[in-house]
Amino acid sequence: MENQDKEKVQKGLHYAMILSVITIAYNTIEGIVSTFFGASDETLALFGFGLDSFVEVLSGVGIAHMIYRMKRNSINERDKFEITALRITGTALYILTAGLIVGAGISIFNQSEPETTMAGIIVAGISILTMYFLYAEKMKVGKKLDSKPIISDAKCTKTCFYLSFILLASSLIYEIWQIPYIDALGSIGIAWYAWKEGKEAFENAKSKSLSCSSDCC
Repeated sequence: MENQDKEKVQKGLHYAMILSVITIAYNTIEGIVSTFFGASDETLALFGFGLDSFVEVLSGVGIAHMIYRMKRNSINERDKFEITALRITGTALYILTAGLIVGAGISIFNQSEPETTMAGIIVAGISILTMYFLYAEKMKVGKKLDSKPIISDAKCTKTCFYLSFILLASSLIYEIWQIPYIDALGSIGIAWYAWKEGKEAFENAKSKSLSCSSDCC
């Protein structure tokens, strides 16, 4: 009976690792596509969304490392690699926040507008579907294993899900009605989420605990 329980746990952790790898791979592709079209179409919201995707890759690597350790032995707190990954992630998110706010200010001052936000609509739509799938599956395996770290990772994915709606809203509104500065406002919304995630990353690195009170670990 004990061997069967261990086998179920290992299967659950194996699936959690697969979901983690998918998250890293998807965010890498999303980051490349979003920054490319964000730069070429001059849409700050999409460009910032892409940069956030790259930062999420750093966070995803830390999560994958944690799950790898969980597969080998029972763990009680984060190791140095995971803490370093969180600190790098937090720093990158703070830099991204500052860059997006400054970029939005310059965009409004220069009265800059995107050529088109169609790419943002497509990227956001795909991201919403992907992040919802990843969130639901991570939450499912986290509850089965009664694993707070995996459940916290699912909540972090849920944050990315909400972030996609900000991009979709700003891109869709501009594409239909051409409302001035809506792209800049969308990038400020992304900056707010980036700041929130950065703050949580530093808090989690400081606590070292696998059990987090925040939504994103």
